[in-house]
Amino acid sequence: MRELGGIGLAACRTALALTLLLLASCGKPHPLEVFGEVPEFQLIAQSGETFDSRSLVGHVWVADFFYTTCGGPCPMMSRQMRQLQDFTAHGMGDVRLVSFTVDPDRDTPPVLAAYARHFRTDPARWWFLTGDRGRLNGLGLAFKLNGVDGSLIHSTRFVLVDRRMRVRGYYITSDDGVMPRLLRDIRQLERDPS
Repeated sequence: MRELGGIGLAACRTALALTLLLLASCGKPHPLEVFGEVPEFQLIAQSGETFDSRSLVGHVWVADFFYTTCGGPCPMMSRQMRQLQDFTAHGMGDVRLVSFTVDPDRDTPPVLAAYARHFRTDPARWWFLTGDRGRLNGLGLAFKLNGVDGSLIHSTRFVLVDRRMRVRGYYITSDDGVMPRLLRDIRQLERDPS
């Protein structure tokens, strides 16, 4: 393993994750607004298996919309989702991540699986979903983010969803300090028994 000033790279990453978690838990909790509800859905995961949204009930989760051939913001968003995966693995391991494609014609399960491997995702906690364009379009609109209409235009926001499938926050991925704010709100929802 490469050494950085006597400290291993893995140790640096763990220290950074713990620092961000501590920062995320600081500050006075604020009420999180309810922006709407996520309708039930069934799509196809990167494994090729049917993914049923009912498996998310009882979990706090973060969603985004992307596509695998995106040369713009999608790789950055996927790196941020990977950071969320890593940060929430310690003390918030119940948090789930869901990435919906806006390009279902090209983003087939094998393509999504290769993309997931590239970002070293935990398949038990982070799903890449594809399926019928109409269903994806309905979800993009239900999340109040974007349609899935073949244009490949999509939002660069993350959406925080609570255990009852209610949208509780939107986070612009390019904003400074987005991760600490999102982690703070995830922790708040994780502590909320409802």
